[in-house]
Amino acid sequence: MLNDLTSIHDDMNAFTQGLGLRRFHGYIPDEMPSVLWDADDVTESWKDFVELARASGAPFLTMNTVQLEADDVEFLISELRRSSLSRDEDLETARQLRSYLGRIGFIQLGFPYQGVMFLYELSTEWYEGYTALQEMAEDLGGIMIDGPTEGFDEDER
Repeated sequence: MLNDLTSIHDDMNAFTQGLGLRRFHGYIPDEMPSVLWDADDVTESWKDFVELARASGAPFLTMNTVQLEADDVEFLISELRRSSLSRDEDLETARQLRSYLGRIGFIQLGFPYQGVMFLYELSTEWYEGYTALQEMAEDLGGIMIDGPTEGFDEDER
């Protein structure tokens, strides 16, 4: 599995431009009606996706990339440190993400067709780990250990 999608991103730009399609830099959220392309773990299947967009008459492709930045990793580490429920292994995994700084870990392509967005997504293993740690940090940040005590006397607890 690749650790950096930069070269694939560059190939996507060149291929898309070569087919005469325009790129719209934007991310399609999960809430939008969409169909996700099944790549069957074939890294080059994005070419079939782009050709399908062209054949369907799509005037443009949406494109979004995520490049890992130092601020993102440091924020994640600080969130995990603040949580008393995070494990040492999670903190170490977050620290190891520093070796991927500046690399592209996620690419999303999309095109509209009859009110639905068709999407192609590609991610690295480290990016999937990063998003899992982000979700965990968000979940742990919302957990209240002692809970509110308003309206309760000490002996009622």
